[in-house]
Amino acid sequence: MREIRWWRLLSLVVLAVMWWGCAPAEARQSGHDACREDQLDSSTVNATIHFRQHGRHYIQVSSDMTVEVPVREWSMASQLTFSAESPEYRTAMHCLLRGSDNSLHSTEWRNDDPVATADGDKVTVAYSSYTWIKGHGDLGLGPWKITRDKKKKDTWEVILRPSTLQKARWNVMAELGGLKFKHYGQPWFADKTKAVWATQPLEHLCPVAHPVRPGQPHEYRCIEVDLPWQRSLALSWDESLWKPAGIATWWAFASGVLALAALRAQRPYASPAFGTPGSRWRVGGFRGGRGEGLAPSVLQWALLSGAVALTLLLFLHDPPLVKLRERTLICIAAGLTLTLVARPWYGGASPTAPNAGTDESDGSKGHRRRQAYAVIGFASVVAAIGMLVILGHKLLGLPQGLETKATPLSGKVGYVLMGLATVWLWLAAMAAWAWRFAREGGLVPARWISKWDKAPVLCVTAVSALLGMVAGGLLWCLRWTLENQWKRAAWLSDANLAANHEKYVNHYLANFSFTDLTWIYTYSWFLAGTALLAMLHFRFTIQRTQAARKMENIPLGPDKPDLLLIAALFALSVGMRGAKFASNNAQYGIWFALNIISLFAVLAAGRRWSVLGQMGDLFYMHTSGINKRSELLEKAHQYRNLNHQMQLLDQGRASGVTSEQLEDQLRGLRQWLVSRCLKKNPPDQISILDVALAWGPEAHWWSNAVRAARLAFCFGVPASVALLYLEMTDLYNGEQLSTEPTAIPSVVAGFIAYQTAWAGLGFVLGAVWRLLPGRRSTARAWSLAFAYAVPALLGALLNRYTDVAPRMLVLYSVLTLLILTLTSLWLDTSTLSEERQYWPSRFALLLSIHRLRGLSGQVAWLLAQMAVVVTILKELLKR
Repeated sequence: MREIRWWRLLSLVVLAVMWWGCAPAEARQSGHDACREDQLDSSTVNATIHFRQHGRHYIQVSSDMTVEVPVREWSMASQLTFSAESPEYRTAMHCLLRGSDNSLHSTEWRNDDPVATADGDKVTVAYSSYTWIKGHGDLGLGPWKITRDKKKKDTWEVILRPSTLQKARWNVMAELGGLKFKHYGQPWFADKTKAVWATQPLEHLCPVAHPVRPGQPHEYRCIEVDLPWQRSLALSWDESLWKPAGIATWWAFASGVLALAALRAQRPYASPAFGTPGSRWRVGGFRGGRGEGLAPSVLQWALLSGAVALTLLLFLHDPPLVKLRERTLICIAAGLTLTLVARPWYGGASPTAPNAGTDESDGSKGHRRRQAYAVIGFASVVAAIGMLVILGHKLLGLPQGLETKATPLSGKVGYVLMGLATVWLWLAAMAAWAWRFAREGGLVPARWISKWDKAPVLCVTAVSALLGMVAGGLLWCLRWTLENQWKRAAWLSDANLAANHEKYVNHYLANFSFTDLTWIYTYSWFLAGTALLAMLHFRFTIQRTQAARKMENIPLGPDKPDLLLIAALFALSVGMRGAKFASNNAQYGIWFALNIISLFAVLAAGRRWSVLGQMGDLFYMHTSGINKRSELLEKAHQYRNLNHQMQLLDQGRASGVTSEQLEDQLRGLRQWLVSRCLKKNPPDQISILDVALAWGPEAHWWSNAVRAARLAFCFGVPASVALLYLEMTDLYNGEQLSTEPTAIPSVVAGFIAYQTAWAGLGFVLGAVWRLLPGRRSTARAWSLAFAYAVPALLGALLNRYTDVAPRMLVLYSVLTLLILTLTSLWLDTSTLSEERQYWPSRFALLLSIHRLRGLSGQVAWLLAQMAVVVTILKELLKR
């Protein structure tokens, strides 16, 4: 009995050892035999591939695959209808669609997991995927492989390469979407747009494309497509040196205009009577000692930004010209240098006393010293953290080159610290320059400056914490999108791919700082806009101060150097938002220059056809000033009342007054207008109401600009939301939202950028309101829209020529005109705001104003713009 028990125990031990030794061997097998693919031979497969090329930047390719599996013949068929999260479902789906293929499918995109439906004795699996031809590399989606012909550069082979179901019956259809193609094999049907192969085994469907290794699935070449020149040009452009050259052109134009504007902004002012000879005022405060002052700081930024942009463009080269270690050192050093060169502790001269120079009192020196210590201390500590990770890489388990396939937890912490430090330094540099420009230009509230002077350490700590949160948010977005990318690429892959996951994560963590730096720097045009706005405000403050000191009038509109600043702001904020919808970035620099030129052309026309331009400079000299402007508004009120009484008299609803009396009073108002022109008759079609509305709601052009900017900002909120929503409804952009590290930050930054564009649009409208041609406010809005429409029209024509739908560009252009129209109409109600007490609402006041100025035409024009916007929105939502 004991002997039998001993043999039983020995047999159990032997079985356990055999199981322990065989289990790894079975795990190492591919699973090819366990899937029982031979039981799938009686399945039926319907495979369709679609090409969509028209109206797109890149060709979209989609695959629809349907597999009908007999339940009784494949033992795993029932598992296909399990929950998508269950291991049985994943195993069965892997065996059905992938088989022995365990590679990453990084070029394939899916909206959802395959859907399995049981119907009697069969299970039908629907599997859809899509991709885009964005480069010259091979693409794989579903059972298809798309590869570029090595000899014929514009020819692509469409190869059927299923990992499983090689012996099943196949129905294949290729819809080419207008591409030129050549089919192989014997299709059941073919015409100019598609080819169809009827139910056949693969070996009878299409010829074998290339010899393969034993055990590998065969590849069958079914189609060859020729890409049109527009698509080939886009692919070649994206992979050539001309793409960064196009971006460099934009930076060169922007930096050059910014430097020119800073130099011209130091010139003396012209006469207070716009366009007439007279006294000239010198601009102080723009240039200080040791290169200090607003203009020198703007010049420094123009040169530094151009140099940094060129450096980043060199880093974009593939393969990288600079290794990770050296690249990170350069980025940390550049971020620290940009922060310290900005010198945010410098206060600048007061615009109200520009010639007094900077305040060099002991108290001011003490404030600046503490502020400098705080900024330099925080920036140096953060830079030291990043440098310690690089120099002490061995302590963290990192190689000298920093990038490794596998790293311990300490190495990942080092990557995070290095990336956060670099990104924080660049964000701090952007914030430092923005503060420097805004403070020197007088754009910062006095209480903020007082707080900065009294508690610099607290202010730097608060700003540092805020920038740290932004950098941490960018890191979280990177980590979240990395996991989404991995899940998409490794979908249905075997467990042995998990070893590559760490390598994948380490690569992106190591390059986190550079990925986000390039994104951060694309929005550095905010700094250029801040600098332009600061110089404008500084010059206007000096202008107003010196005019009050000399008892002279402020010019009717911006001076020539101011107009260059305004034109650059218009091109930077409004124009560049539209340029993103253009065909490619090669025209960014040209677009920038065209916006400036077209705005100057409109202003040149305004000198002749604007209302105040036709009234003459003498009228301005006798009308400017608060009291005289109030008199003009009172005369406009009388003019409106008299015309209203005339209408009532014509309708028989007025009593106690005759038409002769009303006409005499109207002639008296006309004589008053003529007297202000020193007996020089103004054009007959210009009335007192036209002059009052052309003057604007404020006494000074800067105040008009600020009011219009606020109005346009509010009117632009729905437009920004609509544009962003339409961008996200695009399939490619929607997929990027969860897989691109900077996609979510780009949505937030995009909304801010659109709102900045609308505010800049309103600011320019208000600044040149008195100089624009046209009697009616809507005509002035149209003339400014024309300045944007010139490059937009060229961009739309280029889009049509390159077969890219210009609908988004047209929508942005129409929204620009609509916001300008609404802002101009609201400015009219602000101009006559004193009459608001006589009307139940602002809308009623607006109707009363334009009742004398072609109300039906104004309403029709506004409704036409809204109708165009709605029509384009419907078309874009259908795509």
